[in-house]
Amino acid sequence: MKTYELLSIIKPNVDTEEYDKLVAKIEEAITALNGNVLFVDKMGRKKLSYSIKDFRDGYFSVHKFDMEPNQVAKFNRQLRLNENILRIMFLETSKTTV
Repeated sequence: MKTYELLSIIKPNVDTEEYDKLVAKIEEAITALNGNVLFVDKMGRKKLSYSIKDFRDGYFSVHKFDMEPNQVAKFNRQLRLNENILRIMFLETSKTTV
């Protein structure tokens, strides 16, 4: 397993309760793909540097998790199908030895 960080930006027109549900749904998707959630940071609503799909701000969240590399593409596809997520960014944070 490798360790990843996921930064997601959620549309600002959802209410706080829906934002919490979306963050929980992301966690459920990670565990459904045999991943392990290590850390979740709900950063709240922040202003964007530039507009994304005509939105100037959004709800930010960071998930740190372990997952098999072959499951990441499936997870990425699931996130992109959610219409309330504006942008996602994956980072692999596990160290590799040479």
